[in-house]
Amino acid sequence: MSEGKGSGPRAWTSPADLRARLLREWERGLLPASLVGGPNLFPLRIKLKGPSSRELSDYFGEARSWISGLAEEASSPGYRLETKAIEHRQLGANDVPVAAVFEKPEDALAYIGKRRDAARLTRLAGEIVSSFPELGSWIIKRPLVVLEREADWPALLATLAWFRAHPRSGLYARQIDAPGVHSKFVETHRGLLSELLDIVLPSGTADGSTAENSATVTGAALFARRYGLRDKPSRVRFRVLDPALRLCVGIARSPTELRPEELSLLSEDFARLFPTRDPDWSPCVFITENEINFLAFPEVTGSLIIFGSGYGFSALAPAEWLHRCRIHYWGDLDSHGFAILDQLRADFPGAQSLLMDRRTLLEHRELWTSELSPTKAELTRLSSEERELYDDLRFDRLAPALRLEQERIRFSWVESALKEI
Repeated sequence: MSEGKGSGPRAWTSPADLRARLLREWERGLLPASLVGGPNLFPLRIKLKGPSSRELSDYFGEARSWISGLAEEASSPGYRLETKAIEHRQLGANDVPVAAVFEKPEDALAYIGKRRDAARLTRLAGEIVSSFPELGSWIIKRPLVVLEREADWPALLATLAWFRAHPRSGLYARQIDAPGVHSKFVETHRGLLSELLDIVLPSGTADGSTAENSATVTGAALFARRYGLRDKPSRVRFRVLDPALRLCVGIARSPTELRPEELSLLSEDFARLFPTRDPDWSPCVFITENEINFLAFPEVTGSLIIFGSGYGFSALAPAEWLHRCRIHYWGDLDSHGFAILDQLRADFPGAQSLLMDRRTLLEHRELWTSELSPTKAELTRLSSEERELYDDLRFDRLAPALRLEQERIRFSWVESALKEI
């Protein structure tokens, strides 16, 4: 254990420093872990910073008060003092404390007022391990989470038991029939449940448990797919921008049957929207993140526009015909706008940016605002011009957390840009 940091006039370790040190061990999880099978910390020896031989002479009164203060605290349940004799030519031999030793966990817990928390932790750990012995190692790593979620453990354990009994069920979360468990409970605890389910479910039960797909089937957002639940169907909302364009196949009885201005289709229906047998047909497709821009987008021959949903393009990727289209992405001119563009290119490498250039940004300087939480992530799929502008944004070279929202761009500017495509 490292030396305590003093707070007294001579920076000698005080009883308050000892408490602060033990509280840090608790907040780091080391002390709680030692109570539930983790590394044993006891006897716990904490070195004390005390007076040197010179200080003992120069500040003898203060040194005696410091020693008596430590000794008085040690007389109650807590620690014992280790001392070392310091010889002084004028003062003779003096026993000076050099370490405080907490012999047992109970001593340290009493000293920092954590006995009740410790009792709750050991009780909860026992209940969890009695139901799922394999969670013992997780408890050692996350003891404070065990305490923080005390009220949730009955429902958490019931949820784990249900998933173990119904692997890859194909049901909606609403259909989980376990004590104290409802769909909102699963939704609000997906992060913690993911940690636990990966441990308690048999190998191979969770999608993404193999090396081939573990990178793509992770995180709370994909909880349903990963653990075999039925997720809310993803939909694609789009508008036809060409009055002469007819939608065909799959969902229509004839090539000329569909001619609405706007549609919202299930992802699988959107994937069948146009025939793959027509290799020469490749419309221009725009994607925008703002609903008003989506609704007001001008007519463009042979084109349609998709209403985006921020990060994530899983609803679009299965559409084989879309991979043959000229795709233009119009996002906000800010760090996240470029991050979403970068993600889109993971599925559609040829996608081009629209109105996400330096000239557009500078021409609308009076309409700049600020991002609340900019990203500084490294993006690898941007063009050199996009990367240069993105770096200016994420490193605040033009203005702090600069943002130009797409709906602030003048409509005449939008119309002029479309004429150049």
